[in-house]
Amino acid sequence: MLKVSRLLASVLLLTFALTACESPSDSAKAESKATPPPLSGDVAAFANQSGKIDIAGGTAHIPVMKKAAEAINAANANITISITGGGTGAGITKVGEGLADIGNTGRALKEQEIEKYGLVSFPFAVDGVAIAVHKENPLANLTKEQASQIFSGAISDWSELGGASGAINLYVREDGSGTRDTFESKGLEKGTEIPQAANVVSSNGAMKIAISQDKNAIGYVGIGHLDDSIKGVAFEDVAPTQEHTKEGTYQISRLLYMNTKGEPQGLTKLFIDYIYSQDGAKFIEQSGYIPLPK
Repeated sequence: MLKVSRLLASVLLLTFALTACESPSDSAKAESKATPPPLSGDVAAFANQSGKIDIAGGTAHIPVMKKAAEAINAANANITISITGGGTGAGITKVGEGLADIGNTGRALKEQEIEKYGLVSFPFAVDGVAIAVHKENPLANLTKEQASQIFSGAISDWSELGGASGAINLYVREDGSGTRDTFESKGLEKGTEIPQAANVVSSNGAMKIAISQDKNAIGYVGIGHLDDSIKGVAFEDVAPTQEHTKEGTYQISRLLYMNTKGEPQGLTKLFIDYIYSQDGAKFIEQSGYIPLPK
């Protein structure tokens, strides 16, 4: 015990000596390092701001939101931005009930949703929804009729489409998903009913993982989520690319929205404005989408 006391005393004396010997110029350098440089560019709007922004809803939006949040936080650590998914339905409910500042949706709001919560919408990007299969699946193209037959269960084996024999495993999004709403309204014939046996997943990311791990899978994801782990299938002989979506030749497309309860104020308004800035356009393009002007 005596040895420990002596050791602590020695450490304290050494610390005091080093502090006493520090020159005024050293202190000035340390203070200079602790003071962040003035903000410039689009993030300059967040200078001298502090607080928290809660964002929830559509999962297609998450890559854009995260890139914006990281840039803002790197410029000003006094701003905290929380981002969660849950899908379009969750985005509407959470922002409408005051549980989030921004509720993201992959479809336009319905009139009753606007009236119930007093929501204001901000479309910021164009996105396509791609039919996707395992990367080793030879399927190259589907017509709307074929897609409808597959997702209704009328076509249930890959051999019916010229592939090897094997049951087709359907993967769909949850009720309330904007991605699901877009796919079913634009990629399937009206009245197509999805079998209850279809596998339900709750995000674009989860869909991508499920398809990549199942050689007999078919599902759909936002085009921005296509990568080498899965294969996008052409629809009516048009490849699922954002270029074709922008041209209007790819039919399964939608807008991505941010929504607020009433007109946005404070940090929430600054964040939405930032998404429409040059930085925001860059983040949208990097995430595989097409930016829209405000």
